[in-house]
Amino acid sequence: MSSFYLSKPYQPPQAPQNLPLNVPWALFGGISPEQFMKQYWHKKPLLIRGAIPAFSLATQNGEALESPISFPELAELSTQDTVESRLIQSKPWSFDHGPFAKKSIPAINKPNWTLLLQGMEAHHPAAAKILSWFRFIPDARLDDLMISVAGIGGGVGPHFDSYDVFLMQMSGRRHWHISEQKDLSLNPKLPLKILQHFRSEQDWILEPGDMLYLPPHVAHDGIALDAGCQTWSIGFRSPSFKELLQEGLWRLAESLENLPELEQKFADPKQEATASAEQLPDELIAQLKGQLHKLKLDQIDSFLPGITAYLSEPKQQAIFDGPNSPLKPKAFLARLSRENLLPHPQTRILSLGKQVFCNGESMTQDQGPRIGDAWRSLSAQKRLRTKSLQNIDKSSLYEAYLSGWLIFEE
Repeated sequence: MSSFYLSKPYQPPQAPQNLPLNVPWALFGGISPEQFMKQYWHKKPLLIRGAIPAFSLATQNGEALESPISFPELAELSTQDTVESRLIQSKPWSFDHGPFAKKSIPAINKPNWTLLLQGMEAHHPAAAKILSWFRFIPDARLDDLMISVAGIGGGVGPHFDSYDVFLMQMSGRRHWHISEQKDLSLNPKLPLKILQHFRSEQDWILEPGDMLYLPPHVAHDGIALDAGCQTWSIGFRSPSFKELLQEGLWRLAESLENLPELEQKFADPKQEATASAEQLPDELIAQLKGQLHKLKLDQIDSFLPGITAYLSEPKQQAIFDGPNSPLKPKAFLARLSRENLLPHPQTRILSLGKQVFCNGESMTQDQGPRIGDAWRSLSAQKRLRTKSLQNIDKSSLYEAYLSGWLIFEE
C-alpha cells in the first residue's frame, strides 16, 4: 500500500510585486537572485535540489503533489489551434505539429513519446504564476514557458539551445545528461535538431520540485523515467543584432512619414561643374548628413523605440477578442477604481524610460500625463487600479481594453 494518502495538484503562488533580490531564495538553492545573476547567468549550469520546497514538504507530511496541469488537460490543449504544440516520437524519430486529434496523442503508459506545448503562460494561470517568479530578469528577454509531457523513455534527443533556460521538474522523474562540448554539429539524417556526437559529462535524475539552469549552447539530453513526466521550461530569447537593428530601422523609416519637414526637396545652388558626373554628389551627401544630425538619427536613441516596440510584439499565435459587453467609459472608470486591470495573458508590455509599448504599439505617445502614469504602472506592476483618470474615452488605455489587450481581474 502506498505511503501517500493524499494526492493533490501543486498550486504555485504569485510572486510579490517587489521581489527581494538580495536575500536567499530556495528557488536558487539558498542564494539570492543577485548572486545567481553574477555567478551563473549566461556563464555555467546550476542544479537546484528542492527548488520548489512544497514538493518535499508534502512528501514529509505523507502527501503527494501533482503537476498543476494534468496530462488530460495538456492533451486537450494540444487539440486547439490557438496552442502551439508538437509531438515527437523516438525509435524511430518523428516530428509533427499540432493541433492534434485526440486519438493521435499517445496513451500515458506508452513509451518513447513527448508532447511539447509552447506559451503555456497564456493558457493556464499556474504557468503565468511560475513565470512571475523570474521577473528579476528583464521582460524583454523572456520568451515563454513550455511544458513537456512524456511517456517513459520520451525526450527530444541530445541538443543545445541558443538561449538561457530553466528546466523545472513538475511531475515524475527525468534523467538529464549535459555536456559543455564544443562540437555542436547536428545529425543531417534526422528530422529534429539532434547532436551528431553527444558526450555526456554530467548527469542527474531530477525529482518533482528540482530545477536545472542551463546557459546557451550547453548540450543536454533529458529522458523521462516515469509515465506522464512533466518538465516546465522557462526560456529566454536572444535575438540577433541583425534582427534587432532591422526591426528598429524599419520602424524608424515608418516614423519619418510624420515629419513634414522631410517633404522639402533637395536643392544644390552651390553645385559646381564636375568632371566626375558618375559620382554621388558631395553636396547631396553633406545635406543628408545634416538632416540625419537634426533628426538625431545618427544616435542609438533613435533606434531604441522601434526595437522596444518590436520586442513588445505578442507571439504570432496570439488572438485577442474584445469584451462581449464592453463597458462605457464611465462604467470602465468606475470598475477601474474597484478592481485590477491586467494585461491579457498573451499581451506583452515593455518600457523605454517613460515610454510604454504594448503589443508593438506606443501607448504613451500623444497621451496625457495621467494616462502615461497608468501605463507605466501597468508595465512595471502588471496591474492597475486607480481613481484618478479622466477623459478616458479616447485614451490608449480604454482602446486597449476594447481590443482585449487589457482585461479586468476575475
